[in-house]
Amino acid sequence: MKKTISLLTVAMLLVCALTGCGGNKEAVATDGSTSMNKVIVALGEAFEADTGITVTYNATGSGAGIQAVQEGRCDIGLSSRDLKDEEKANGLEGTILAYDGIAIIVNPNNPVSDLDIETIAKIYTGEIKNWKEVGGDDAEIVLIGREAGSGTRDGFESITDTEDQCQYRQELTSTGDVITTVASNPGAIGYASLASVKDTVKALTVGGVAPSEETIKDGSYVIQRPFVLVTQKDAKLTESAQKFFDYITSEAANEIISSAGVVPAN
Repeated sequence: MKKTISLLTVAMLLVCALTGCGGNKEAVATDGSTSMNKVIVALGEAFEADTGITVTYNATGSGAGIQAVQEGRCDIGLSSRDLKDEEKANGLEGTILAYDGIAIIVNPNNPVSDLDIETIAKIYTGEIKNWKEVGGDDAEIVLIGREAGSGTRDGFESITDTEDQCQYRQELTSTGDVITTVASNPGAIGYASLASVKDTVKALTVGGVAPSEETIKDGSYVIQRPFVLVTQKDAKLTESAQKFFDYITSEAANEIISSAGVVPAN
């Protein structure tokens, strides 16, 4: 009899270990934009503190995150661009979480501090090749950008009207890599999510307007794009994922979103 009870106890402990016995609730899986790292991590930590539900984040880029939702490999995709018509036609739905500025960044030692949209476009398409042409030193301009499929790249090229025309020296796979590369090269120029910009680089004003929460909110800083939550239109989220979705799109999350350096859409 004692042996039977012991075996039952072991079995129950194994079940508890596998299910968490209510202690560890189902995790929420997010996948996509590297630019959304700071805001999603902050929201995930706050949500877990409130609910005990873990939120995982796989920084693969906007295109990969959208595909992950399409294939059912994550609960919520993260895109730093609007969904395309064909993606919507494939049953995906986008909900704007926040708006983010795309900062134009240079090495801190670069004397150039302001460029307008037209000049930025001429630099990235190779029409302007030397910093002295825009008031800088006599040095080659080194063009740094993101890889194809990046939401940041899509946003930058759409706003500057340079799709398929940019003469990149390097196409990097994350916002962090762009910032690190520009920081280490005096002749480099790049673009990155404002929320991720550090003091290792200098963010230029664009047409005299500095990127900030205020200028993004009032629209005066023109190089900006949405942060989008991507879900399957005709499929229900899990209970945990729906709770997370509702939480981050509520006004209660606005302070956390703002503290991450982006402007809440709500």
